[in-house]
Amino acid sequence: MGPVPSSAIALLGLAATIGVFAYVYRDATRVEMGRPRLWAAIAAGSVAIGFGLYLFVPAAPMTGVILTANTGPVLYTFEREIATEDDDPPEPGQLPHQK
Repeated sequence: MGPVPSSAIALLGLAATIGVFAYVYRDATRVEMGRPRLWAAIAAGSVAIGFGLYLFVPAAPMTGVILTANTGPVLYTFEREIATEDDDPPEPGQLPHQK
């Protein structure tokens, strides 16, 4: 099996970018986070930049490409955790999210 053509990777990158945008927008809207389109654009944009680095910058180290692609989704995940956490302290003997 030979190398994967660049056009296939570009199509995968486009599909992944659209998928990440749609998922983050839907999730941010569901949990009522502020600016869901902005968070979706940040997450999807970093994925698109990661694929772009892979396709157009052959000297880019793979670890840098992966870190770039993951930055937006990771930032969104941290912000989502902060936005959905409970402000009340947990009761003694219970886990924080246990009702």
